[in-house]
Amino acid sequence: MPLCFIGTTVRVECIILRQEGGIIDYMSNITVQPLPGYKEVKPFVYAGFFPVSNEDYNDLKEAIEKLSLSDSALQFEPENSPVLGYGVRIGFLGLLHMDIIRERLEREYNLDLIVTNPSTDYQVSLTNGEELDIKSASEIPDPAQIKEIREPWIDGEIVVPQDYIGAVIQLIVAKRGRQKNLSYIDERALISFTAPLANLLTDFYDQLKSVTSGYGSFNYELAGYQPEDLVRVDFYVAGEMVDALSVMCHRSEAPGLGREIVKKLKDVVPRQSFEVALQAAIGGKFIARENIGAYRKDVTGYLYGGDVSRKKKLLAKQARGKKRMKRFGKVDIPSEAFTIMLRRD
Repeated sequence: MPLCFIGTTVRVECIILRQEGGIIDYMSNITVQPLPGYKEVKPFVYAGFFPVSNEDYNDLKEAIEKLSLSDSALQFEPENSPVLGYGVRIGFLGLLHMDIIRERLEREYNLDLIVTNPSTDYQVSLTNGEELDIKSASEIPDPAQIKEIREPWIDGEIVVPQDYIGAVIQLIVAKRGRQKNLSYIDERALISFTAPLANLLTDFYDQLKSVTSGYGSFNYELAGYQPEDLVRVDFYVAGEMVDALSVMCHRSEAPGLGREIVKKLKDVVPRQSFEVALQAAIGGKFIARENIGAYRKDVTGYLYGGDVSRKKKLLAKQARGKKRMKRFGKVDIPSEAFTIMLRRD
């Protein structure tokens, strides 16, 4: 009986087994096309997986290679972040697929991981006619070179009790979605809609369960790519851009998203001996800022009475020291700073 490989073309060589096309024949070297209807699996949700300790990078890579042997939909490539170090960018079929892989890596391989904000792929047309397939916001080229950005949209269906129709439609509109049809099945309603996939990646399912008291069910399929007015929002910690926090969003949502994330970062980034500025920016324009105040030591506590100029000299000396620390100091960003990207209000 012949041995068949359906999907991505691989090459297998042995004494009597040789692969050239989609199917391998034991007895002859014949190229045969795959059966009709089978398509190569293409992921459309991407996330960066980084070990908490860089020493665990090889363990992470080996673990993902092992998982990919039994999961043909799992695609990955090495990634390097100036802040997080070496890691792997993995492509998934959806959020559930990502959660399963993450849980298996942590439970079966005892890995402590930092998972970046999940994103989808974008099709970018440049002014010179070149076409790019972007899988991470940090890969977006200079806006002056971009002619058009297309993002994936989905066709979705939500089944809910009729009492929750209004709340579900409001949730869809808040995610830049558009209702297509509303039908009724006994005491339940079927809401058909279309929406950008990127707006559903973070917390749409959790919000749906919340507004429907757990009775809502949701399924979707990719409908294609549409051009949109998209921008990349970058986040700076103490003047240094953290590429792993960069996100793509619609221009109308950028100011609110920037303020929201910066406020959340303020709660998780630890205080330093110098003031730390948290900023959100689009290109070279800053759209949001929060400051984390410095620890203050009472350098005048041992003084009593005397000339006030003595206190002023000590305070001025402390200010110069803080300014020097601010110039050369580095801020360690905790893993919680990346998990807040998964929880949007």
